[in-house]
Amino acid sequence: MNETVEFDQFQLLEDKIDALIVLIAELRKENGVLTEKIQVQDKEISELTQQVEGLKATRDKAKERVISLLEKIKEVDV
Repeated sequence: MNETVEFDQFQLLEDKIDALIVLIAELRKENGVLTEKIQVQDKEISELTQQVEGLKATRDKAKERVISLLEKIKEVDV
């Protein structure tokens, strides 16, 4: 009877180890997928940041032109 209990415990241990191996493989795969997603999102963030900077520069140029035009209008009134 003692040998059967020991065998059952070894079988239980083996089953748990097998389950852990499967879990580790799944987690590594998921980690790879998430790493790829992060890289894609980082690239998108970089592109969007560049677009925002471009829009800010365009806005600043437009603001300068409007100020310049307003100054010209003031000169005409004088």
